[in-house]
Amino acid sequence: MTLPTTVFGLPTLPLQSGSPLDPVLAPFYWFLELWSTVMFAVADATGLELLQYAFMHRAILVGLCIGVMAPLIGTFLVHRQLALIGDALAHTAFAGVAIGLFLNGVLELGVSPYLSAVVVAVIAALLIEVISEATDAYNDVSMAIVLSTGFALGTVLISLNAGGLAVGINQYLFGNLSTVSAENAAILLVLFGIIVATVGLTRNQLLYVTFDETAAQVSGLSVSWYNRVMVMLTALVVVGAMQIMGVILVAAMLVVPVAGAAQISKSFTQSLWASVVLAELAVLLGIGVAYYGEATAGGVIVLVAVGIYVLSVVVGKIQTSVGEDKTPELGSIDANESSSD
Repeated sequence: MTLPTTVFGLPTLPLQSGSPLDPVLAPFYWFLELWSTVMFAVADATGLELLQYAFMHRAILVGLCIGVMAPLIGTFLVHRQLALIGDALAHTAFAGVAIGLFLNGVLELGVSPYLSAVVVAVIAALLIEVISEATDAYNDVSMAIVLSTGFALGTVLISLNAGGLAVGINQYLFGNLSTVSAENAAILLVLFGIIVATVGLTRNQLLYVTFDETAAQVSGLSVSWYNRVMVMLTALVVVGAMQIMGVILVAAMLVVPVAGAAQISKSFTQSLWASVVLAELAVLLGIGVAYYGEATAGGVIVLVAVGIYVLSVVVGKIQTSVGEDKTPELGSIDANESSSD
């Protein structure tokens, strides 16, 4: 397939090369080049310094995708009381990164660490479900086992080849805007498409299983299958967000925006859309502050998200207070009944 070299009269950047995945990711590379070309045009028009660098273009695009993916899955997880599964899968994904770096350093296979992280995280997600079902253990027990095993494996692999793996390992632990390569951004776009398409196709089933698992089972839905779909999607989100959030903070984007949206929303759908908006605000503001303040992006994004959550709590309390003040005016609810509720 031949990709155009100009878009809307603007020249695109040369296609990336050098990776075995290039033929598969070529359309996504072209999209990244289109995005970068547009960002350069915006930089010229606005004079914004952070838009004058290609690595920031990729970081912003990855952040925007994370702002959709994380709350999209996190909304289901929070309502299913699985908020901590993100931490378990993030630490296991770190083991996947270590495996990829180990294979590259020892066997020179040229494997993308983020691609190996995807594979390991998905396997770990399935193991959490299998352990829980096979041993009748609570989900938090299976998550703790997988988390410990994954992080232990990652640290062992790093120690075996400290000279080759320890260099730059902080970028995986804490995230880094400048290390979002074109290949990793392209992989993230693939994950984004898979997650959004899957949720779009299975939303009703996932919603049914989330709020009434027993009724879903009686109605003929394969609850175990949809549970596996959910944890696998969570694994994909975790690996995608790990690029700029890091292993330690990645789970926050699955939970904090959703918790904030719950304070100001009256339905699941409202909560879903509100959480995406809050997550996008946190990501964009966080990236901007991190760039100009020369701080770690993941930490700043989480702090901004927490700040937005606190503001959401205040707004929610005000909404509730105003609603309670207006209730007697309706004339249909007795004051004593209202207080007893």
